[in-house]
Amino acid sequence: MMGKEEEIARIARRLDKMVTKKSAEGAMDLLRELKAMPITLHLLQSTRVGMSVNALRKQSSDEEVIALAKSLIKSWKKLLDASDAKARERGRSTPLPTSSRDASEAQDPSRKRPELPRTPSTPRITTFPPVPVTCDAVRNKCREMLAIALQTDHDHVAIGADCKRLSAQIEEYILSLARIFRDVGNTDMKYKNRVRSRISNLKDAKNPDLRRNVLCGAITPQQIAVMTSEEMASDELKEIRKAMTKEAIREHQMARTGGTQTDLFTCGKCRKKNCTYTQVQTRSSDEPMTTFVVCNECGNRWKFC
Repeated sequence: MMGKEEEIARIARRLDKMVTKKSAEGAMDLLRELKAMPITLHLLQSTRVGMSVNALRKQSSDEEVIALAKSLIKSWKKLLDASDAKARERGRSTPLPTSSRDASEAQDPSRKRPELPRTPSTPRITTFPPVPVTCDAVRNKCREMLAIALQTDHDHVAIGADCKRLSAQIEEYILSLARIFRDVGNTDMKYKNRVRSRISNLKDAKNPDLRRNVLCGAITPQQIAVMTSEEMASDELKEIRKAMTKEAIREHQMARTGGTQTDLFTCGKCRKKNCTYTQVQTRSSDEPMTTFVVCNECGNRWKFC
């Protein structure tokens, strides 16, 4: 009988072939098989099935395949969250080494030194799990730049955060996601762009809350590593984007309600013929009018003269 790891590896190979051949025939059956299997983080890492499913998701145009692939990837990413939580818990429960003086005090309470009065201070973050050391020059440079970004305005001093450790954790999470889901490669351009986007947002003078939330632990290194540009943006920028989105929706609705519906045009995106067009004189009067077309099915827009 075929073992679980061999079975998952077999499915991963079949999915890879589908991606190579650009054919998703039978993909739903394979994805359903994966959904029914109790998959562990070890199986994900050993079979690299996450990469195969994600590659299929990116290539497929079948909405059912895309939805099921996204569901699988989302559930598998939760395994990473659980693993990270356990690592943090182990970090909390590991006893700190005691000095010989502390040990003697534990054996003889009468020898305990008097406690000094404590002054109120900002609690320091001490529960981070250890970060693997890397000899990769590119990775070390990325960690250094992330640490510099975290030190902007010196908020880390008041909060008591270890910027070097935080930056190393953020970089490590970016790379660990790449190994399983191929979102970015090993220090390739996409990896560097993702690191740059974290640095840019952390250094943004108009967005100090993002940096402070990372420093105090309200946003974990894993969360900042996967956040989108929209999620990292300042409240001011979010409001601007929201206003622009509303304006775009309003213009889209005006084009659809004010135009003429027709089946004379074929959408280049979804290949449907359900369109609405509007003709506007955008150039001199002796030039032909410009025709603006909107696909009523997928919202695709184009124009021609």
